[in-house]
Amino acid sequence: MLSPLSTTARVIGRAVPFPGEMTQPLMGCRVRAGFPSPADDHLDVEIDLHAHVVRRPAATYFVRAEGDSMLGDGIHDGDLLVVDRSLEPLPGRVVVIAVDGEPTVKRLARRGGQTFLMASNPRFAPIPLAGRECEVWGVVTHVLHALPGGEP
Repeated sequence: MLSPLSTTARVIGRAVPFPGEMTQPLMGCRVRAGFPSPADDHLDVEIDLHAHVVRRPAATYFVRAEGDSMLGDGIHDGDLLVVDRSLEPLPGRVVVIAVDGEPTVKRLARRGGQTFLMASNPRFAPIPLAGRECEVWGVVTHVLHALPGGEP
């Protein structure tokens, strides 16, 4: 079995907006994952991606994920995670948490009155938190990653 904390987190910065105009075009339709619809190929409004993913700037930061324990949740090695420290770390949420001083990203779970961290990759066992030093650093709200072939 692999190390249970193998998907770690590395803080890369606070979620402060850049000065000036930072909007990008937003299509006025949704893109179907099935059959294409060429009739809706016009731009509707502009979107500020930062404002879209950062609801509470003073409580939000960005962090890079490392490892493959959260693949089932769409978190890949090198992905940019948007983390909100103001959200309550409820069971079922994906959290950034330091366990015995080691930061990791996992889904919080409760079973039979006990709290665990769950990976979303079946190669990783649940991590019981009883008796361990834990500090929640925030709740992951968004994941950003490039698709293969999408980067120049």
